[in-house]
This record gives sequence, C-alpha cells and structure tokens, in this order.
Amino acid sequence: MRMNFFRAASLAALCTASTAGAEPQHGIAMYGAPQLPPDFVSLPYANPNAPKGGAIVQGEVGSFDSLNPHILKGNVPWQLRFLAHESLMGRSYDEPFTLYGILAESVETAPDRSWVEFTLRPEARFSDGTPVTVKDVIWSYETLGTVGHPRYLGSWEKVESIEATGERAVRITFNTADDELALIMGMRPILKKAQWEGRDFAESGIDQIPISSAPYVISDFDPGRYVVLTRNPDYWGDGVVPFMNGQANLDEIRMEFFSDGTAMFEAFKGGLLNTMRETNVQKWDTQYDFPAVQSGDVVKSIIPHQRPSGIQGLVMNTRRPLFEDWRVREALITAFNFDFINQTINGDPQPRITSYFSNSILGMEPGPATGRVREFLEDVQPHLLPGAIEGYELPGGDGTERNRRAIRRAIGLMEEAGWTLTDGVLRDDAGEPFAFEILLQTGATETQQVVDLYVSALERIGAQVNVTTADSAQFKERTNVFDFDMTWYIRGLSLSPGNEQRLYWGVDAAGTDGSRNWMGVESPAIEALVDRLLTSESRDDYIAAVRALDRVLISGRYVVPIWHAPISRLAHAKELKYPETLPMYGDWIGFQPDVWWYEE
Repeated sequence: MRMNFFRAASLAALCTASTAGAEPQHGIAMYGAPQLPPDFVSLPYANPNAPKGGAIVQGEVGSFDSLNPHILKGNVPWQLRFLAHESLMGRSYDEPFTLYGILAESVETAPDRSWVEFTLRPEARFSDGTPVTVKDVIWSYETLGTVGHPRYLGSWEKVESIEATGERAVRITFNTADDELALIMGMRPILKKAQWEGRDFAESGIDQIPISSAPYVISDFDPGRYVVLTRNPDYWGDGVVPFMNGQANLDEIRMEFFSDGTAMFEAFKGGLLNTMRETNVQKWDTQYDFPAVQSGDVVKSIIPHQRPSGIQGLVMNTRRPLFEDWRVREALITAFNFDFINQTINGDPQPRITSYFSNSILGMEPGPATGRVREFLEDVQPHLLPGAIEGYELPGGDGTERNRRAIRRAIGLMEEAGWTLTDGVLRDDAGEPFAFEILLQTGATETQQVVDLYVSALERIGAQVNVTTADSAQFKERTNVFDFDMTWYIRGLSLSPGNEQRLYWGVDAAGTDGSRNWMGVESPAIEALVDRLLTSESRDDYIAAVRALDRVLISGRYVVPIWHAPISRLAHAKELKYPETLPMYGDWIGFQPDVWWYEE
C-alpha cells in the first residue's frame, strides 16, 4: 500500500496567491497552481480502470425525515450532500486546496480574484436528460445564498453580482477581498431550477427529491429506515470528465439506519451490511474475529491519513452563564480523567487531541509562541485567555480512577470562579448548585460510555449532572437552536482552513440557528486571525495565522477533548476494493464509496 505523503510540493502550493492574468484554466488552487496538468487522466487516488457494478451497504445510527441536504429544515442522511449532488468543480483530497472542473470545463479569475467566471461543459446534463444551463447555476446560487442552509449564507453576502457572460459562462463578482471566494463558489451544488418553480425550496423534505447532475440518483427510500442510491447508466460525465474517472464505480449505494451502534454491528456480522467503519480500538482488536473474518470473506483494512485531528469531545455552550468563566471550563476539562477513560474505552490507548489542528503542519507548536505566530497574537492580546501566547497544555491526570490531584485542582479552579464545595455540592454565593445537562444522541454507545465515566468524576468535584438522550431528529432540532448545556461535538478540519472557520467559531455564526458554532464563542481575536489567514500572501504567514488561531481555540477551553486516530479502521466484504494509492486525507469525504469498486 502506498500513500502520497504531505510532500514539499503539496505545501509549496501554499506559497503565494496566483498573480497571473485572467485566462481560463482546468483547475484552481488557493495558492500557486494545481498539481495536475490539463490533460490529467484521473485523480491520483482513483483507479480509472476500475470495473463498474456491485453494491455497497453502509450503516448509520439515527434516522432521517428529509432528502434535501441544502436547507436547515429536517434531518438528512449526511452522505446525500456529497453523493447525490454535483458542483461546478470538485475538490482533490490529495492537495491542500485545489479544485478541478466537473460541470465547468474551465475557470477564470481576475488577477486580484475580485471575480471568478465558470464555463459549463456543453455535455452537462441533469439526471432527467435536460441540459444544465447558466440559468440553473444562477438560480442555485441565489436560492442557496438566501434561503439555503446557513453554511451558504455568509459567502453569498460577499457577492456583488452574478450574471451570464455567454451561453455557457457565468461570472460572479465579489464585494470583499477574499481569495478563497473563487474556490468556494466552485463547490456550490447545482440544482434544476424548473423543478422548484411554484414550490417552497426551504420547506421541502421527502416530498421532493432534488434533481441533480450527479452520477447517483435516489431510487428508493423509507423515511428513518433506508435510502438507496442507484448509479445513472446515462450519467453525462462518463468518459467526459477526467475528475470523475475511477469514481462512482458502484451500481448501488444503500444506507441502512439503526437505533444504536450495537444493532448496526450485529447487522454487519450477519451480512446485512458489507462495510463497517470502527472507531473503538478495543472492539476492533477483540470483536472482529467472527466467522466471516476468519474465512476471509470480510477484510480488515487500515487507512492512514495526514489531516488535522480536528476537535472531538464534549462542547460547553458559553451562551449559558454557567460556562462563561474560563476557569469553570478549565475545571471541567481538568476533571476529565483522560488517561483512565482512554485506557478503559480503547484498551490500546489512542493519542490525545492536543489542539484543533494537531497531527498536522498547521497545528500549534508547544511552548511559548514565537516569530510571526507571536506577532499575530500580540496584535489581539487584549482578547486572549491565559495560555494563548505563553503556551497551553491540556491538564493531565495520574492515570488512576480516582485521579485525586486533578480533582483537587478542578475544585480549586471552581472556588476561584466563585463556587464553594459544601457537603459534597458546589454552590455559588446564592446557594444555587452547579448543575447542568449533558445532551447525547440515542444509540451512541461509545459516547455514552465516555460520559458515564466522566460524570463519576464530575460528581466528585460536587457538580450535579443530568444526562439526557434524544433521537436523531430531536438532537438536531435542539443543537440547531443551541438548546443544550454540554453535548457531544465533532468538527473535522482540513489542511486548507478558510472561510468555513467563521461558520465554526465566528461571531455571526454564534447567533445564527443551525450554525456550527455550538460553543457560542464570540472572539475578536478569532475574527482577526481568520481575516489574516484569508488574506495571507505567503505560505509562512498562512501557516502562522492558522497556528495562532489554533492557540486561541484550544486556550479558549470550549471543548473537553478526547482522542483521535491517525488511521481509520474499515472492515468490508472482500469484493469491495480501493486503490493502492491513498489520498492525503485518507478515509475521508471522497474516499468510500467514491473511489471504491466491487470485484468478484
């Protein structure tokens, strides 16, 4: 097995913004030029000779009540956003931030990227056989930017105009200096305008299946139980789009939904599912020895990657007065007995998430900030919490179940924040107890185990904790409006952070229902550092801005982090194959089932 490691050439793509004159190109990079030439055959991690056919059957815990992933309303199978829709350009997961044409045969930008122009391929067709037109593109952008999911709204505010400049060409002009906007606009899903005439796009659910130009169409579904995607035999891009060569090889993608992880695993062992992604190391080592594995009918694959760890754990909602004080948040992180919980859950301990971009070149370096990172932080020093400049490390424990030293420190921090431990209960000056709710999604077995161990520690510092479970629809409804104190939180991060950082922890996102800023952080320092990374003119400044942002986020103490895996563990039917060359991102969006195939 061979993997494209984060070569110097990859990071060289983070050198300086392109200053070439406007001229149509086959691809576009955030910095520098795309690595693949105009006549490339396929992405490096796709097999252009892969056979077509077969099926993959995946499992998901939860439910769904909508098939439209582009609006806030409803609970949608997350894969539909990527598998059932197509955009003007597609992202290569072997380069930090580079797009190549799909619906668009070319992309052109102004030297200062104040506008971007896309030219549609003449062959582009929707699944019903009708052509994809500039009118469809303009309608899609305007609709998503005004009544679509909140992830589309912020970028649309930076658009001055969108207009047809030819029969197959559309130009988008920006009102804000932001080099990434040209790429963001290339990744918007394109929908069929005529389908939605006289219908309320923002209120759609399972009554309308959005028509797209993607290789797969939704052919069958039962709300809350399963969704079936079938490969369109007349897909317009076959043999036309190099980006798609070696992708969409499977005839059918079926998603089965289960009430909990245990039921899903049993379905895999019984043969109802033919692929399973395992996140529990102990389970991988001890329970994947059933007959199908022993006979070789099920294969266990390890997929390495080089992407950032992201952040995963229990997020504290700072909109709640209880979590406003950073010392309270530090106390709750200190009380989390990481070493003991890691050993108990995983058996073979996994590496700790030490910061949001850890495990990558973009992650903060240990110790005090230096160089450009320090300069950037000193510019926003009044808005920083302790540890951002001088260095911050997550509090450790002694490895024992009682973890006495950490518990004493946590209680001390709570006392500094105005909470006194009396008769085993933390109380404020008014005598009110320190009490909060942890919201979890029903069926999240491993998450529940982590929380049960954590709650025992919280009780030892005098906190009163109520754990509530909600089904997937209720969980989404509550988190959309930030109706929680603490909840389980996962935010994957890329090697090319940009405008999406505002969606994750921006000031505007903190007050926008459905945004990803679950912690409710409103930090001028974060705003300024995101501005810096978006306007960096050199590779060094870009990396320094991200490392500075990383320091502000981790020292903000918004999440009780757990562990991350530098590898993915996939068990699957022996007939399911993947290319020998792996993408830099490993098992991530765009890998399974995108470049997999079925071979007897």
